Amino acid sequence: MLDTIRALVKKTDSKILMVVLDGVGGLPLELGGETELATATTPNLDALAKQAQLGQVELVAAGITPGSGPGHLALFGYDPFRYVVGRGALSAVGIGVKLGYGDVAVRGNFATLGAGRVIDDRRAGRPSDEKNAETVGRLKAAISELDGVKVEIYTESEHRFVVVFRNPGSPLGANLSDVDPQDTGVQPLVAEAHDEASKKTAELVNAFVARAEATLRDEPQVNGVLFRGYSDVPHFPSFGDTYGLRAACIASYPMYKGLASLVGMDVLEVEGVDDALEGKVAALRKDWDNYDFFYFHVKKTDSTGEDGNFHEKVHKIELFDELLPQLLELGPDVIAIVGDHSTPSKMQSHSWHPVPLLIHSQYARKDAAERYTEEEAQKGTLGLRRGTDVMPLLLANALKLQKYGA
Repeated sequence: MLDTIRALVKKTDSKILMVVLDGVGGLPLELGGETELATATTPNLDALAKQAQLGQVELVAAGITPGSGPGHLALFGYDPFRYVVGRGALSAVGIGVKLGYGDVAVRGNFATLGAGRVIDDRRAGRPSDEKNAETVGRLKAAISELDGVKVEIYTESEHRFVVVFRNPGSPLGANLSDVDPQDTGVQPLVAEAHDEASKKTAELVNAFVARAEATLRDEPQVNGVLFRGYSDVPHFPSFGDTYGLRAACIASYPMYKGLASLVGMDVLEVEGVDDALEGKVAALRKDWDNYDFFYFHVKKTDSTGEDGNFHEKVHKIELFDELLPQLLELGPDVIAIVGDHSTPSKMQSHSWHPVPLLIHSQYARKDAAERYTEEEAQKGTLGLRRGTDVMPLLLANALKLQKYGA
């Protein structure tokens, strides 16, 4: 659809605001109960829902649990089966690392390993950014080269870090299996190459894991590393050229900034730490006149779900609801509120469940939905949509698409 959309777009003065509440979809803790969204007290979201169109979105396909990368790519209109990027490249680009031909970037988690190398905590208790930087410093001192290949290690945030393997004379492959089993009570996996070009990379990854564990053996909590999301340099059609938009990203976490940067959005500076909601609003307000599309990311609705903290996820939803009037005061012609995937606290992980979608504009048909919840979204006139449907709907509501055909 990208070529078709590109041919139909037209410039207007209207502004689009896409709010992505990361992992917002949920489940009740008990059968017959309420989800996190339905439990939350959200008067501002409720008022907006009564004036908007609602529906549901399957980000990738029925029954497929999306990662954050594919989920966001779909929301931006890129078919996630065609445009594939590993978490490593997203994180690397998000923190300003330049990737060259043949480099391989990989996203790392610091983890807690117990007796027998069994994983007790995949996120090492979510250490502070200061502890992360300290641990990365120790690894840098111990691992700067492996088998003649340069190794660069970068701090990201909390338990997250990035490793880049650089071997300019002989490009490395990125088609290999994860070390992270995405479960506890089991040992880390051994990286295995899926093609000849990736055999060297698999050897490097396994050597890195062994040396990191030896370096961190005296640590009670941050004493292991898990890898997933290997990737080389990805290329995407330009978001701005495709949609005729001046697009800006407002996010705190490197992976989301990296994804926005890869598709060609400008990444705005956000003051504050953690999810920095007030800083994000300030950045939006500051640059409101300079762009006509804004991607506004909210992270903690996801991480609280991953932690299995139902009530804290409810609280994070309520904090966004308190913030919503400040977004609406700017007067976006179109505002969408959606998730990039579901993260039910009950499952402590991403899930395949559709996420609720809200679109408000003067051209949106009011429907029967009364709240922004999973159950109410099922009543909405938007129905069940694929993730790649969202951008065309926003462009249409902003009157940025010409008629197709005679």
